[in-house]
Amino acid sequence: MRQWKPTWYCVFKGCGKTMLMDMFHQHCKVKKKRRVHFHKFMLDVHKRIHAIKQTIPRQYNVKTTQSFDPITPVAKEISEEAWLLCFDEFQVTDIADSIIMKTLFTSLFNHGVVVVATSNRPPDDLYKNGLQRGNFVPFIDRLKKRCDVLCLNSGVDYRMETLPSSGKVYFLTGDANIQTEVDDIFHEIAATENDVERPKVLEVFGRELLLPRTCGGLLDTTFNDMCVKALGAVDYLEISKEFHTVILRHIPQMTLRQKSAARRFITMVDTLYDNQVRLICTAEKEPKYLFQSSAISQLDYESNRMLMDDLGIQEQSDLSQASIFTGEEELFAFDRTISRLTEMQTEEYWAHRDPTKNS
Repeated sequence: MRQWKPTWYCVFKGCGKTMLMDMFHQHCKVKKKRRVHFHKFMLDVHKRIHAIKQTIPRQYNVKTTQSFDPITPVAKEISEEAWLLCFDEFQVTDIADSIIMKTLFTSLFNHGVVVVATSNRPPDDLYKNGLQRGNFVPFIDRLKKRCDVLCLNSGVDYRMETLPSSGKVYFLTGDANIQTEVDDIFHEIAATENDVERPKVLEVFGRELLLPRTCGGLLDTTFNDMCVKALGAVDYLEISKEFHTVILRHIPQMTLRQKSAARRFITMVDTLYDNQVRLICTAEKEPKYLFQSSAISQLDYESNRMLMDDLGIQEQSDLSQASIFTGEEELFAFDRTISRLTEMQTEEYWAHRDPTKNS
């Protein structure tokens, strides 16, 4: 008989949430347990839903009124694999996830699953200003009834307290000879790999992701290739599995005009960080200046208007202030990204994924 409170929820950044989560998961004497980044978990859920839908024959009877629910069997399947789920970075930014979560977690709770989660947002702020948030609010109420909410706010972001590593891994593109310095780092790391410099193709959900410059567990790529192109969390996850070190060149200073690219950059950093991938950057600005709020361009305004028209949203309505139009979620999330980019420059972080020790 499971006696634990179904959910424990932690908020605020840089206060040791992930460390506590890892310690809890490591020492918890439960056999059926799973510790996973929330991005990765939801990707797995979508994959399972798709697989179940593929097994259901097409319904040709247009008079059928009861639609098939693939979410409940997915929840049952997950509950049979692990009754303790530990989520890091519990967040909701995608409308598809917001639609799934109420049914999914209600079913998980009904199957007795215990959820321990960390988040930078309290429950009431989940999916804040998201599209059709009203449909998501009942899930928040249910979560709060199930939750013990623990606020870990020491006032100190400990990721900012660690001294930078002796080897520089974050370069400003305005400095002289930057590309030569980073090329030297590439060759230095490549010399420790049992491979040659070559392109590599990753298979991601049946499509090919071409990475032009790699060497063993080392990837050399650009912001445009990783964040301007239509990549997502699943691509960054596959990259994290394949490479222990990523060189990311030419990161620009972003504004609300680059919301999509900024969102991908945030997701990429989150995924690399969670999988302890080492990151070397060349960027236009220091991390804290990489994302700046600004007025949107006329082109973005017109694009927003077209999307609002497609969705039937009035320009002066509350829905017009959704984060998909204002970029509020990106501004909030980038604060965490700054903290992580800082930690990813430290000796302690690099030691966790030293390929000469953990290969």
